[in-house]
Amino acid sequence: MGKYTEQLAQIRKNTTELVKDAPEIKDFLSYVRSAESTNVLDHKTKELMTLAIAVALKCEPCILLHADLCLKAGATKEEILDALKVAVVMAGGPAYMYAARAYEAVREYLAGKTDEKQEC
Repeated sequence: MGKYTEQLAQIRKNTTELVKDAPEIKDFLSYVRSAESTNVLDHKTKELMTLAIAVALKCEPCILLHADLCLKAGATKEEILDALKVAVVMAGGPAYMYAARAYEAVREYLAGKTDEKQEC
């Protein structure tokens, strides 16, 4: 298991425990589910947007989570790279460094897959 895969597992564990111990956060998560619903934009597009925003905002746990969710939503490596380029345009040099981190995580996640395809 790679370092990002391990970090992602820990993030998921920590956030699950947080919601268990602070159930008020469930209201926020309900809003998140509502905002991420696919009424107009498809799920993959929303995940690509979310990853780009996470990079622009420099939220490393968000980057690791949404890099994984982009792949699970069917995004290809090329689509993810395109979203990362937009993040760098919008946030400049710091986003460039976080985009490199996101891309490293995507490559690790893809390398851990058992099938030959580059998408989920």
